[in-house]
Amino acid sequence: MKRPESTIGRMPVSLPAAPPVMSRLPVGAATHCPYCALQCGMNVTPDGITPRDDIPANAGGLCQKGWTAGELLASPHRLTTPLLHGEPVGWDEALDFVAARLGSIQREHGRDAVAVFGGGGLTNEKAYQLGKFARVALRTSQIDYNGRFCMSSAAAASNRAFGLDRGLPFPITDLARADVVLLAGGNVAETMPPFVRHFNKAGRLIVADPRVTATAKLAGLHLQLTPGTDLALALGLLHIAIADGYADLAYLAERVTGFEAVRDSVAAWWPERVERVTGVPVARMREAAHALGTARRAVILTARGAEQHAKGTDTATAFINLALALGLPGREGSGYGCVTGQGNGQGGREHGQKADQLPGYRRIDDPAARAHVAGVWGVDPADLPGPGRSAYELLDALGTPSGPKAMLLFGSNPVVSAPRSRHIAERLAALDLLVVSDLVRSETAELATVVLPTTQWAEEAGTLTNLEGRVLLRRQAVAPPSGVRSDLSVLASLAGRLGHVFSDDPRTVFDELRRASAGGPADYAGITYERIAAETGVFWPCPDEDHPGTPRPFLDRFATPDGRARMIPVEHRPPAEDVDGDYPIYLTTGRVLAHYQSGAQTRRIGPLNQAAPGAFVEMHPDLAERIGVASGDRVRVVGRRGSTEAPARVSPDIRPDTVFMPFHWEGVNRLTNPALDPVSRMPEFKVCAVRVEGAAS
Repeated sequence: MKRPESTIGRMPVSLPAAPPVMSRLPVGAATHCPYCALQCGMNVTPDGITPRDDIPANAGGLCQKGWTAGELLASPHRLTTPLLHGEPVGWDEALDFVAARLGSIQREHGRDAVAVFGGGGLTNEKAYQLGKFARVALRTSQIDYNGRFCMSSAAAASNRAFGLDRGLPFPITDLARADVVLLAGGNVAETMPPFVRHFNKAGRLIVADPRVTATAKLAGLHLQLTPGTDLALALGLLHIAIADGYADLAYLAERVTGFEAVRDSVAAWWPERVERVTGVPVARMREAAHALGTARRAVILTARGAEQHAKGTDTATAFINLALALGLPGREGSGYGCVTGQGNGQGGREHGQKADQLPGYRRIDDPAARAHVAGVWGVDPADLPGPGRSAYELLDALGTPSGPKAMLLFGSNPVVSAPRSRHIAERLAALDLLVVSDLVRSETAELATVVLPTTQWAEEAGTLTNLEGRVLLRRQAVAPPSGVRSDLSVLASLAGRLGHVFSDDPRTVFDELRRASAGGPADYAGITYERIAAETGVFWPCPDEDHPGTPRPFLDRFATPDGRARMIPVEHRPPAEDVDGDYPIYLTTGRVLAHYQSGAQTRRIGPLNQAAPGAFVEMHPDLAERIGVASGDRVRVVGRRGSTEAPARVSPDIRPDTVFMPFHWEGVNRLTNPALDPVSRMPEFKVCAVRVEGAAS
């Protein structure tokens, strides 16, 4: 079998020899990749990009996105001048216009008439300052971010089970010590290839996925379930584990509450029933439960395939219950974790750009939290707004009589990435004012009243927190093009025009973030730029500069009032939109190796476009024969919210009742279902009902 390193590349790829970029590379720097939550270490120099060996997450490896990241620095698609109504203007004219319109809209319609939308790729400093700007300069409650579409369900499940949400509550290198790893709903061999090297050193890999993905092909056991049935699978695995005597009763008595109620609730999920719901044979479920139950060390991981559902929080909870029953969390080399997707998906939700949170992962409706953060910000706690709308609910409300009339948008492209995306584009177009800060003219920026050209990864400094909770330092390696400003500069300039003083210096902002987070669940008080550089990252919580950081926060106790983890009974339920006679096929979505998120960056890089030039519809040969198409034929996928077309890709690697489309191109999210998880407010991206037909019919 070909090992995953074959997809990772070892030869450095030089940056494009464009004079504007080469003149901006006098020294280079050791920094981090602009894409996924591994935050692979890389060196950027005039000679090109090479991987760093000192960052454990990638330890000398990069995927093709990382190798080619330098091309975006020389892209002819870069924005270098503000645009007002599509026409180039100076910075002062653009910012004066924005500030004046924000003021007039709030005076006419109230403070919540202005909304802010952020991104999980923003640095910690930007995420923090964006939340502060919304609550202090605008005093609006209407702020959320695209991380709500990423791992909010796993975060909600971890918070209620463990009292703390950290994607991996252990170093990623612990995976190499596991005898068994179960990955539910993740395809890391394509989404973050250097991750796979940690699996290579581990024992057995079990993958639950409707497709035979690149990751599933590496697994010793593949559980090919029906889309939307991950929760039933987890209940069935727990039923078998308890019935076959694998529950760690001593661990449960010492460290967990709620086991009896969960045990009773899964009694009805006998294996044969689960097979009928999921399509996974009983023998394979028993094999998986036996492998996990007899392993000396085991890890259970969930990712978007299991979590992006209207029952995603309960699904993640069910897998946490399985891990707790087996006695895994809080033991070295074992545990439960969530594979974070976006570059700063962890840090992005910790410091205030989420609708219900303040810096340090504090709740915005907690009086003590409000008092602490207001003290750092020098405002009255009573002046801080309360919780606002979640991401989809906020986008859905734009331009309506009771919704915001203006939006400031940083680091996101919801015209491509949001569910029911055509409707969201209509809502954005209905705004009186849309301001987009971006480095390229994305599909969302095309709708903007004002577009502000911003710096990108190698042109700025700041911190990010990777999927294991390690705070890393992004160093500036390249001077930005003339005419481009950082998001921190944009926020400081707008705040000044609104009567507030904000810093645009990343280190100054980070030092304030440290004070604001002090004492909170995500405590960064002891983390400094100097420590990060010296230690190649520091794990939070880290309450003071003498503290070593916390790689494994649950070794002694969980972050609950009594120190015990909580097991919570949950029940499987069908997808919010199940198949029927009119729409008989499940659609599921995901990523491909060459592209990242909405593709706003990667679709502008030549080698990545050559590797994956456009969307496709992956379907089983039986389905292709039934509708009379072959690979390469254009097909139309039709759902209740719209339709899209793409070439067919016929493969036995997918279930006959399911089609798959990558979401990096505009179109597929016209179809996806905005039904929301009642706890996390996560939309149901991963399953909806469609029909598939030849495009000529």
